[in-house]
Amino acid sequence: MKKCFLIMLLVSGAILVKAQNLQLHYDFGPDRGYLTSTIEKFAPDNYGSTFFFVDFNYSPDGPKEAYWEISRELKNWDLPISLHLEYDGGLNTGMQFNNAYLFGGAYNWNASDFSKGFSFQALYKHIQGNQSPHNIQLTTVWYLHMLEGKLSFTGFVDFWTEKHTVSNDGFVNDFQDVGFVILSEPQLWYKLNDSFSLGGEVELSYNFAGVAGMNACPTLGVKWIF
Repeated sequence: MKKCFLIMLLVSGAILVKAQNLQLHYDFGPDRGYLTSTIEKFAPDNYGSTFFFVDFNYSPDGPKEAYWEISRELKNWDLPISLHLEYDGGLNTGMQFNNAYLFGGAYNWNASDFSKGFSFQALYKHIQGNQSPHNIQLTTVWYLHMLEGKLSFTGFVDFWTEKHTVSNDGFVNDFQDVGFVILSEPQLWYKLNDSFSLGGEVELSYNFAGVAGMNACPTLGVKWIF
């Protein structure tokens, strides 16, 4: 519910498109069954661009978890390569996620008609409070517009190093033994008009968010672009 929007803007003429959206998803994943809202904003300038998003997960008693990212792309040259700076953090039932600080490079490409494109990022990732804080992250993001722009297939794949320990019941207790995490969120959206889209995503993960091994969490959602 995050990076796809940023990369679509970066590779398809960000200044000419609406630069923020609000999404509401219902999560059908195991032990989930809750709503997630996402607010995203993108702001280009003469020296690059700034992007942030905030996710809130809601239980029947109200917000139960919040997660946010803010990133800065630095670029004032013609090459399709940018410098990338990023901060990730959040709160979960009153406890803070480990802060993560990332920097590196990004390569962005789009077709001449902006019907498809991708980005690749290679980043150093410092995870505060982790026994092994020095890590790397590789990110690929794509978009594909079909049916004259009515249908969009977007997504990202993150791979990063981070040590975990898996308990006998299959949950991660700390960050020691399992050495990497994979997270992907392919999305499919059908555009009703210039402001609203219907669709959803599937969160595919490996050793992510306290769950060992592979996990799949589908959602249905609505997106308001404003």
